[in-house]
Amino acid sequence: MLLLATLGALASPGSAWPRSLAAPEWLAGPVLETLAQRFQPPSGFRRLNVPPDSFGAWLRQLPLRPAGEAVRYFDGRVKPDQSGVAAVVDIDIGRADLQQCADAIIRLRAEYLRAADRDSGMGFRFTSGDRYTYAAWLAGRRPVVSGNKVDWTSVGASADTRAGFRSWLNVIFTYASTVSLKRELEPVRDATQVEPGDVFIQAGTPGHAVLVVDVVVSGAGERQALLAQSFMPAQNIHVLNNPAGGVWYEITRQREIVTPQWTFRPGDLRRFSG
Repeated sequence: MLLLATLGALASPGSAWPRSLAAPEWLAGPVLETLAQRFQPPSGFRRLNVPPDSFGAWLRQLPLRPAGEAVRYFDGRVKPDQSGVAAVVDIDIGRADLQQCADAIIRLRAEYLRAADRDSGMGFRFTSGDRYTYAAWLAGRRPVVSGNKVDWTSVGASADTRAGFRSWLNVIFTYASTVSLKRELEPVRDATQVEPGDVFIQAGTPGHAVLVVDVVVSGAGERQALLAQSFMPAQNIHVLNNPAGGVWYEITRQREIVTPQWTFRPGDLRRFSG
């Protein structure tokens, strides 16, 4: 895979992109501030140790837009209620109403795998259960969907380009959902062991999902999480304020996780395999 940007060109002073991962391929300019730089651990907590080339380490270095920037829908309109927005992630939405809650999580997972040069087997399932890999897209395999049935046709091989990668993702967004994403994730039996890269998800129509983009831990082992989402209609991926105050969410075995637009249970926690 051709990496379109180098660490030195995009990282701002003080940022720490893992050496084995590429800086954001989607950015045209420098990273102004990362998630880890803007959101410091609360008093008495430190960031949970994670492998330097992990999804969690990558998420901590997500670039953010300037503080106070509003969340916008895919068509450019400003989301009316900004009270739940702590920060806007500097990543494109696309021009269609596609990159909603589950799709935004798929997007970030796919961008991480591409940055880690692990995209050869990368794929996600449609709600039908059919799995569509990026390799299949490159080989020219395209879905033909009728109701709940998926057939396949061939259009000839495509080059591995940034535009092609985004086109493949748009197909995934069209036919994936919280239902299909939940099936791909493994249950986390004990929510107090939450890690960056985990997902709180409730499948349905509508369902909802939020991504754990960072985790801090106290000396007593208590963990708090930083959460991010997109929503309906498709909108900027954004870090969530905690309605109870601040941005960090205490994660326990019993207490519900009340976000600005959805309430999750500890048992809703899931994790990507590998």
